[in-house]
Amino acid sequence: MDMHISLEQRGDLSARIYRQLLDAILDGRLRPGERLPPTRELARRLAVSRNTVAVAYERLAAEGVLSGRVGAGTFVGAEALRSIDTRQAPAGTGVHPRGWWKSVRAPVTPQRPATAAFDFRVGSPDARLFPFTTWRRLVARALRPASLAWGTYGDPGGHAGLRDAIARHVGVSRTVRARGDDVIVTQGAQQAFDLIGRVMIEPGTCVAVEEPGYPPARHLFRSLGARVVGVPVDDQGLVVRAIPKAARLIYTTPSHQFPLGTPMSLQRRTALLAWVERQGTVIIEDDYDSEFRFEGRPLDPLQRLDRNGRVVYVGSFSKVMLPTLRVGFLIAPASLQPALRAAKHLSDWHGELPTQAALARFIDEGLLARHIRKVAREYSTRHAAIVEAIQTDFGERFRAVPSVAGLHVTAEVVAGVSVDLEKVVRRAEGLGIAINTLADFSSPPSSRAGLVIGYGSIPTAKIEEALRRLATCVRSGR
Repeated sequence: MDMHISLEQRGDLSARIYRQLLDAILDGRLRPGERLPPTRELARRLAVSRNTVAVAYERLAAEGVLSGRVGAGTFVGAEALRSIDTRQAPAGTGVHPRGWWKSVRAPVTPQRPATAAFDFRVGSPDARLFPFTTWRRLVARALRPASLAWGTYGDPGGHAGLRDAIARHVGVSRTVRARGDDVIVTQGAQQAFDLIGRVMIEPGTCVAVEEPGYPPARHLFRSLGARVVGVPVDDQGLVVRAIPKAARLIYTTPSHQFPLGTPMSLQRRTALLAWVERQGTVIIEDDYDSEFRFEGRPLDPLQRLDRNGRVVYVGSFSKVMLPTLRVGFLIAPASLQPALRAAKHLSDWHGELPTQAALARFIDEGLLARHIRKVAREYSTRHAAIVEAIQTDFGERFRAVPSVAGLHVTAEVVAGVSVDLEKVVRRAEGLGIAINTLADFSSPPSSRAGLVIGYGSIPTAKIEEALRRLATCVRSGR
């Protein structure tokens, strides 16, 4: 163990070694059962006599903090430390975060119990469907010394092969216009939003977001000093006429509005692009879950329709692959790319290149397309079961918001009907059901009420029983 002990100040050397070792143990930096360096080795490192170190060790041993084992060495005592309260960082009562952060507690996204027998929470794919064996093979191949330039930092934009693969993938699947050089690989979509915000937002900048909408993006923009304004969503998508003229950045999910699920109509997309051109505004197009489409012909993304470089396209592999891989990307107009690459460099330089290299091969070998087809069939079955149940078992109180893609269905409370959704959620938790409401994704007060039923985490075989239990909760929540 390479242990740091400072002897620069004057005084008894043994006492200072003793105190710093004890501090390390009490702080938890040295854990119970951990082996300390031999006295001879530590004395050599510190350029002191062996006896100086031995005295410190002996004092700690006499207090029961250290224990020696013949032929094995000196270890931090486990039993003696159970009654000692380890130390934490200083309280720092005179140090405070700026403004917005004082009222924030992580996580800032809606949370439910860690586990649930019937998990209807949104935002998670079914990890059981992931091809782990194939993925392990690709990662192992990427980790071969000949596969990467070991010992050097990479391009802030990400692995070149992955950037090319992403450009081809979204070009074919979503008709996005981009080359590999236009792609910046990020640690998920959230880092993409952060990079865009760093480049575009100044204190007081007006940012328009959908209402209801995606809370992490809303919180992020506020944390950067933006004045965030919610814009209502109707059955055609973001209401363009309601966007404040002061908005300089617009965040939208046009392909599959989160959390309602409705796509933005072509007429509304055209109107939005015309609006931002007149006002000199930039759009963040979050094209999440667009891979999972069950029926109908997908509309072109805003990026495809944009002729004036007003759209930054953001995608992620968190749902189509796994959230733990933390791989997303953005595709920006050429005028923003240098600043975004610089922001990425300053933020974390680049992501994990072996994972990016494996994902590039996963895409290039056609494995991603095959995986999407497989899981989309499974999700389509779940989607259909939930929509049918809403219509048959919940129809008097809820209506299913039309959607043909994604990993959740929103059941909105029928106009004129009163349902105590907080009571429904509490009763559902008692029956092992975890579920979100529209209020989880709205800035109060909200005029819309409903349940957001995710089906990425719940096995198909459990859906029928889960919906039966949920129906009893709804009947008692009037």
